[in-house]
Amino acid sequence: MDLLKIKIIGFDADDTLWVNEPYYRETENEFFNLLKDYGSSDYLSQVLLEVELNNIETYGFGIKAFILSLIETALKVSGNKLDSGLIGKIIALGKAQITRQNEILPETETVLKRLSGKYRLIVATKGDLLDQERKLKNSGLLPYFHHIEVMSNKKAVNYRQLLTHLDILPEEFLMVGNSLKSDVVPVLELGGNAIHIPFHTTWVYEDIPAVELPGPRFRKVDKISDILEIL
Repeated sequence: MDLLKIKIIGFDADDTLWVNEPYYRETENEFFNLLKDYGSSDYLSQVLLEVELNNIETYGFGIKAFILSLIETALKVSGNKLDSGLIGKIIALGKAQITRQNEILPETETVLKRLSGKYRLIVATKGDLLDQERKLKNSGLLPYFHHIEVMSNKKAVNYRQLLTHLDILPEEFLMVGNSLKSDVVPVLELGGNAIHIPFHTTWVYEDIPAVELPGPRFRKVDKISDILEIL
């Protein structure tokens, strides 16, 4: 990682800047409780995951896609005989999560304040555009970022488009995030740099087998403040 070449640092949003995935798990548990007459939590979780994965190409990522998948799962396990009142309760669960104030992860603002004086900072995240914009605005972190990119996906081709838009070379870009699959591997594939900050809860979609990562352009840290020791 040649620090002298890095011009822009991209930060993932969910579970990198603020808490997100645990809220999905809490909503899922409430959903499973609503549908306990149709199967165990393990069974409902398996069906939900299958539905979510099948819907990615249609709905993309984020809370609205999640709500639609919850409704589809409920209809599937009930044989399309779900009471309309339960559908209303599922929608209410989704709305409650949308309006929830996301907790900023410790020391995040301190890190952004330090780095913003030396680098251009951007947010590079995926999910629902309106929801991500809302969370960023409510976080109070918006002033630290020069650019916000809500991506349809986070594969190498998506990052290549982002770097072209930013008019920088891969070696001039550093990505910071909690997902090896979405925040690290595709950036390294392009010749960029990446820092991985694992989060204690991760959606199974983001899990990948252990991979050999190029040491010179990759670092793993325990918490966001640790990146100050690198940069």
